[in-house]
Amino acid sequence: MPQPLYVFDLDNTLICGDSSTLWSRYLVRQGFADNAGYLQQEKRLMRDYARGDMDLHEYVALTMSPLREMPIALVDRMVAQYVASEIVPRIYPQAQALINQLHADKQPVLIISASVSLLVKAIAPVLGITHAIGVEVKSDNDRYTGELDGTPSYQHGKISCLNDFLASHQLYDGKLTFYTDSINDLPLCELADRVFMVNPCPQLAAQGEQRGWPALNWQLSRF
Repeated sequence: MPQPLYVFDLDNTLICGDSSTLWSRYLVRQGFADNAGYLQQEKRLMRDYARGDMDLHEYVALTMSPLREMPIALVDRMVAQYVASEIVPRIYPQAQALINQLHADKQPVLIISASVSLLVKAIAPVLGITHAIGVEVKSDNDRYTGELDGTPSYQHGKISCLNDFLASHQLYDGKLTFYTDSINDLPLCELADRVFMVNPCPQLAAQGEQRGWPALNWQLSRF
């Protein structure tokens, strides 16, 4: 019997906020990045992202720059602390309830995010999700270089990454349901059999109104 696949964006879809921006602010608070220049550049690039035209190479190079001299094991420990303190309180309860129900129904679930994989793959387990795809970053001599590795899971690249995943995981031959908030995910929305917009940005909301995609209003009480 064909088995459907449920695919989720991460930032502002499963969690309240953007994990990359929150990570950048965390690095500043921990003293690993310059407050004025670093966050100003990150904010500028995220404005580009909201318009759908961010240079991902530039963004990853910027946000990985404070980590280039750190051993990967140290970065992993920092990420684990960050996820526990900054991400877990931001998980939408509606998202967690849906994921739990999908697991109970034995439906396969996948996260595909344009955030770097070292964040995405640390966040996925706290949501109870095994399979997760993020932007891969090259490493050399046990350090991250800040350069992209392979096709990034961003805009049309999410489709390429999804196809690669499906080719190596024989768990799906049915319909695709996709949850997202962002106009950057329009290519994957157009591929999916069903789309649910979670607190959609204005551009995606306009597309969804034309195409009949339902919008979900997921909220937290504390933010």
